[in-house]
Amino acid sequence: MQPDLIGLEISKGELRRLSGVSPDKVLRLATIASPQQRLKFWQNEILTSLIIAAVVVGLVYGLVILPTIGSAIPQGIILFIIVFFVVILGRSLFSRFKIPKSLTKLFDAVDQYHALIVAVDVNDQLAVSGELDDSLNDRDKVITALQLLREDLVRAFKSDRLLRDNKKLFANQEDLSVNNLTNIQSLQANTQASEYSLLLNQVLQIALDVQALRTGNR
Repeated sequence: MQPDLIGLEISKGELRRLSGVSPDKVLRLATIASPQQRLKFWQNEILTSLIIAAVVVGLVYGLVILPTIGSAIPQGIILFIIVFFVVILGRSLFSRFKIPKSLTKLFDAVDQYHALIVAVDVNDQLAVSGELDDSLNDRDKVITALQLLREDLVRAFKSDRLLRDNKKLFANQEDLSVNNLTNIQSLQANTQASEYSLLLNQVLQIALDVQALRTGNR
């Protein structure tokens, strides 16, 4: 990967710090893009729920059931099944309450942003092999647009978290209200038709989506 692409990625740790939520715990488009990813997500959910249910039932069985009615394995199994489904449902409801749609869509935007970084890297490899001969100037514009988009994504996460943590407070601070949409549009307008112009169009679309999310949150 070229040096100017390194550092553009928004790591899971940074996303967790900005949003207050682990990206791995959010069911979004990238998570359900393939059967393998869906299976992995639900495996983690089921495993976590099984552990929680086992701990709860173990405590109830040891502290309540055994001292009162003695060994009751069938009742313990039934209790475990009930608690397991309650935990699954509770985690689902809690996730919907804690993670609003606006935050999920922001994570979707980050996934699309990362996909564009990968696309630029692929173009770079094709250029090295001689299979792509696009303008380096256009590539620089894409890198600049991605940098601007990264700034907007970070601001959007900060604004979203501020509004979630302070529901009666409007995020009217200057560093959260500005955006780079105009600059990205300028880059896109001055680019000739090429592979990089298609990438710039996608950057612009993500920037528009992010602006719409921030406007909708106010």
